[in-house]
Amino acid sequence: MIYLDYSATTIPNKEVINSFNKAILEYPGNANSIHELGRKAYHLMEASTKQVANLLNVLPTEVIFTSGASEANNLAIIGTCLKYKTRGKHIITTKLEHSSVLSTMEFLKTLGYEIDYLELDSDGHIKIDDLKNKLRDDTILVSIAHVNSEIGIIQDVNKIGELLKKYPKVIFHVDGTQAVGKIPVDLSNIDLYSLSAHKIYGLKGVGALIKKNNILLEPIIHGGKSQTIFRSGTPTHALYASFAKALKLVLEDSEEKYKHVLKLNQKLREELEKIDGVHINSKENCIPHILNISVSSIKPEVIVNALSLEDIYISTKTACSNSKDASLSVLELTKDLDYATTSIRISLSYLTTKEEIEQFLKVFSNKIQELRFMKGE
Repeated sequence: MIYLDYSATTIPNKEVINSFNKAILEYPGNANSIHELGRKAYHLMEASTKQVANLLNVLPTEVIFTSGASEANNLAIIGTCLKYKTRGKHIITTKLEHSSVLSTMEFLKTLGYEIDYLELDSDGHIKIDDLKNKLRDDTILVSIAHVNSEIGIIQDVNKIGELLKKYPKVIFHVDGTQAVGKIPVDLSNIDLYSLSAHKIYGLKGVGALIKKNNILLEPIIHGGKSQTIFRSGTPTHALYASFAKALKLVLEDSEEKYKHVLKLNQKLREELEKIDGVHINSKENCIPHILNISVSSIKPEVIVNALSLEDIYISTKTACSNSKDASLSVLELTKDLDYATTSIRISLSYLTTKEEIEQFLKVFSNKIQELRFMKGE
């Protein structure tokens, strides 16, 4: 198997699985229970929270565990808008966001909120002057992804955060799902930051929202006692422990992991550019873990299915997108509908080998020729 769909989900680290198994078997109690088993589960939850906080350089009280990044994004955006609705109903974001952000924006429109989308430069970065011009007295939230999940565009969230510090009534949310464990993350100028375990070799079903202590949220899940007052439900302390373990492991030797992925990305670019009809959508200053390309005249799903028959796995857009639609991110960057409707995503990991890339390139080139021959081209 050659797995090149790491941006959709990663393969869990065995140490993470072991951490979960140990926690769920040795700490079977409900962390909300006052008996001995409950107290042990509670202490494990506290330890996991502290570990995540230390790794991200935030306070334990600023960590809210969720079921994943989609819930974290919804809690951040809806929770902010409901809590601060008396300040205004204006939100600023981009068209490069994950569907869990864009769909939430559409929902908020039905509640009377106004959404503004930022202009991008030729590299896909937001125009700071446009952000300044769009900020209003009734702006309550700016939500921007740290790394775009389809193309890999990196936004300078620290610079954006510095600007927004001048607007104390504006809360800054960043979807960091595709950034954590790949590039350095500094949360100094960020109010809310979303992340997910299954993108960092952890388990599906757990994520987190980092919420600075000076920010309040209206919960979107109401109920009884839990890990935090901002998100009710029985604490899944074993998942929290596995999340903390995954985060610790993915951050180890991060520079060497990055250099390895960068070399693989450069090899891919060099060889794919030689194939007739292939256009590389990801710019060279994008994250090397994601390489988005378009193949003229061939439907993306046809390529994905053809490769899967060879036990090679890539994707069309993001796993959460409607596969029948054009890629909004590619369209926004390239302004080319053909590129947007024929785009595929190759996503790499520090686990990916040079040999896998070489085999992928060989099979990919042959498949493109076969598919074009079948079309009579």
